[in-house]
Amino acid sequence: MPDSSRKTAVVIGAGPGLGMSVAHRFGREGYDVALVSRTGARHGAYLASLAEAGVGGASFPADVRDPGALTAALDAILDRHGRIDLVYYGPGSTDPDAHPVPIASADAESARRAMSWVYPALDVTGRVLPGMLERGEGGLLFATGISAVMPLPALGNLAISSAALRNYALTLHADLAGKGVYAGVLTIGGVIERGDVHRLVMSDPGRFGGVPPRTLDPDDIADAAWKLCTERSAPEATFSVFS
Repeated sequence: MPDSSRKTAVVIGAGPGLGMSVAHRFGREGYDVALVSRTGARHGAYLASLAEAGVGGASFPADVRDPGALTAALDAILDRHGRIDLVYYGPGSTDPDAHPVPIASADAESARRAMSWVYPALDVTGRVLPGMLERGEGGLLFATGISAVMPLPALGNLAISSAALRNYALTLHADLAGKGVYAGVLTIGGVIERGDVHRLVMSDPGRFGGVPPRTLDPDDIADAAWKLCTERSAPEATFSVFS
């Protein structure tokens, strides 16, 4: 029988940078944490770091672009924990098929590839929001890129999907006002320390244009995530090395 008296935060896109910073931040506030990413290969180390900090955690590997796998993971989390109180949606990829296509070269197919990271956000909301509304509490937090609000032609097709996810989160925020459930968005521009992209750039600075002069601290962003979800007044927090 799951202990439904304890709150559960689901981190979708559990990686060594922002994903784990969010996991630790909400864990410090008493949440159990469910980690979701395409592979569980690194989850053992993540769970060990949570346990060392006194945070309960569990692993649920799933590729968000596989609707069946994503639904199965969310169902397994509900079976184990009894409830989902907070979802952080921030999956990403360093795979070649996730690389940007400059805007002048972007076509419908490249846009569809980029949007494949957005559609699962709606699947997640559809699975967890009814329970949150029934309880009259909960939170949905989405992470997107600064190209959603700043023209960055080199990011092309990814700018389209970033803008779509941001608009979805802001519109959801407006719809849920007064219903006890929060929705918001973290708009992020820059390389996040300790994350996979940061490690990739640092491993081969010659290929990726050198070490970034400015980076973003994932712990700062995770603190902003907590503030958004607790204060519930602002729909968005922006972090950018461009300002």
